[in-house]
Amino acid sequence: MLNLLLAIVFSSFLYLIFKSFVKFNINTLQAIIFNYVIAFFVGYFISPINFELSKILSAPWLLGSVFLGFMFICVFNILGKTTQVNGISVASVSSKMAMIIPILFGIIVFNENLGINKLTGIIIALLAVYFTSKKEKGELQTSNYILPLLLFLGAGIIDTSMNYIQHYYIKEDETSIFASCTFIFAFTFGILFFLINSIKVGNKIKGKNLLAGIVLGVPNYFSMYYLIKALQNKNLESATIFTLINIGVILLTTIFSLIIFNEKIRKQNFIGILLAIVAVFLVTQ
Repeated sequence: MLNLLLAIVFSSFLYLIFKSFVKFNINTLQAIIFNYVIAFFVGYFISPINFELSKILSAPWLLGSVFLGFMFICVFNILGKTTQVNGISVASVSSKMAMIIPILFGIIVFNENLGINKLTGIIIALLAVYFTSKKEKGELQTSNYILPLLLFLGAGIIDTSMNYIQHYYIKEDETSIFASCTFIFAFTFGILFFLINSIKVGNKIKGKNLLAGIVLGVPNYFSMYYLIKALQNKNLESATIFTLINIGVILLTTIFSLIIFNEKIRKQNFIGILLAIVAVFLVTQ
């Protein structure tokens, strides 16, 4: 349970840091790209086994690591475009509702037996995600449905792939190396995207964006690290883990937003919080 709690805490830090970027006018793309380098070195230094290039190149999880690195950058850009076109609320709901994909995957592929209480808890958790995440007015325009759909699929594919790879290919002492390699691949794809984008737009790298990347890199690494460690727990179904992490992040970020950013909770958000608490109770039975 400790790994699960730490995954929730560090994932919540990510949302709070991203929220702070707006206040300090941080270029999120630059911060994201540089954070991957920091995340790589964190894993490099805490890994219980040495990084050996020959072993990494022959590792059964290598292609999965490359794929996840590519997906990190793709989904990030889709998230940005969805926020611009459809609004923060739609983007938030789409990305968090994506937890249904790894949950269904665990049930179908790993034959996880949830039971009526946990299944009810997951359904309530999805409702909680919707009500808690919807912080602004506005409806999804039919002409713009493709972006939220891509975000939903992309976020779900990332969690599902991570679950599949750790289940079949990652040894417990390789968690740090796998996470680090995934981040360095994400950095590589991010740099390529940045260079291509710079040719079109002419972006310049600023020091404050690199500093923001340092702040983001540490919790980003540990959010992935502890998620994988939590998924390696044979006493908890992956469906339960993904549900608890999403609900935990919602509750924790809501509390911090009230204290740090003085956000106001609308009636529907309060309903979402109550549903989240009920969902946690049912899923942990």
